[in-house]
Amino acid sequence: MLIGRLGLEKARIPHSDRHGLVWLDRGRLEVEDGCLRFVTAGGGELAAGDYQIPHQAISIILLGPGSSVTHDALRLLARHGSALAAIGEGAVRFYTASPLMPDTSALAREQVRRWADPAKRMEVARAMYAIRFDEIVRTRDIDVLRGQEGARIKRSYQLAAERHGVPWKGRNYDRNNPNAGDVPNQAINHAASAMRAAAAVAVASVGAIPQLGFVHEDSGQSFVLDIADLYRHDVTLDIAFGAAKEALKSGEPVERLTRQRAAKLFRQRDVIPTMIDRIKLLVGPEADKAEPPSEDED
Repeated sequence: MLIGRLGLEKARIPHSDRHGLVWLDRGRLEVEDGCLRFVTAGGGELAAGDYQIPHQAISIILLGPGSSVTHDALRLLARHGSALAAIGEGAVRFYTASPLMPDTSALAREQVRRWADPAKRMEVARAMYAIRFDEIVRTRDIDVLRGQEGARIKRSYQLAAERHGVPWKGRNYDRNNPNAGDVPNQAINHAASAMRAAAAVAVASVGAIPQLGFVHEDSGQSFVLDIADLYRHDVTLDIAFGAAKEALKSGEPVERLTRQRAAKLFRQRDVIPTMIDRIKLLVGPEADKAEPPSEDED
């Protein structure tokens, strides 16, 4: 046995003390002398080189296009409870991730407890809307909340279009043919897909249960959709209308422009790290301390 592999069974760093995530692309993730290394010829975010990855100190590695991973690397990550996700460029697509086995089940158990209790479930939904609207929502009726969302998102579309100087004729979305709309509508669809991918990364990185949503219910990714929607009014629409403006001006494909803009803004605005923090705030063991104050219903 290599000397570097001794001690793999010892105590690991708790996820609460880890430092988020690492982005890697266009290289090979492997193990050398018991250490996780990423070897790249460059061409992506990293310059050419051989990098040692502090796998015990991170929650998830995001492996982008042009990359490969060895069996030994997967074994090492699994031993230390570090997750690995295969993503698109800039995390605008989420392809797969091995199940994260955290050092504690506290967050998942708290998510289940809150989801199973109607009153607690409503409190989480209200907290999500408070984040989105930047104000405390008074009602405790989920249908009323959804109605408020519908009215506000329509206004948000119009404001975003005006801010970016993009003609806007209203939201037109055909689930059977999402590319049938005009350029701004197509851009919104592509931006929403990118944001769902980022949310899937965040949910996977903390070991939360994607099926148990608080606003969304039927989808197998309901909690992912909940988290993505926290960024719908600002980041998603900024991505969409910024890309639509560029597409209308240049004639380039709006899907590619949207992916590029999403990847750029995800990094600039620390979207995935803030998603992780918000998941912990909403359904983590300390969530009770962050709940909005109780108010009378409208």
